[in-house]
Amino acid sequence: MVTITEGAVVALLAGGVFFGLVAAVGLLRLPDLYTRTHAASKTDTLGAGLTLAAVAVVYDAGLPTVKAGLLLVFLLITNPTAAHAIARAAADQGIEPWTAEDGGDEQ
Repeated sequence: MVTITEGAVVALLAGGVFFGLVAAVGLLRLPDLYTRTHAASKTDTLGAGLTLAAVAVVYDAGLPTVKAGLLLVFLLITNPTAAHAIARAAADQGIEPWTAEDGGDEQ
């Protein structure tokens, strides 16, 4: 029999894996640096957050839960900041965003 805690851990981990896969697909399929950065930063942050939440649920209350919470706060601060810095550096280098005129599916 699966307990509520085990079910919550499995659900959180499944969500983390799902969003990690979405980030990987976004990096492979999206057309330019700006959209790839957006996809990677948003979904990677959410996937890592759900995974760290699963760790916190497993360890209940204690030092590992505090460490997981601190890691989550660190990720929530650094991932969007790093994505913004990458996009800003690309804009400073003159990298133009992809537009519909550049090619792709015309429907």
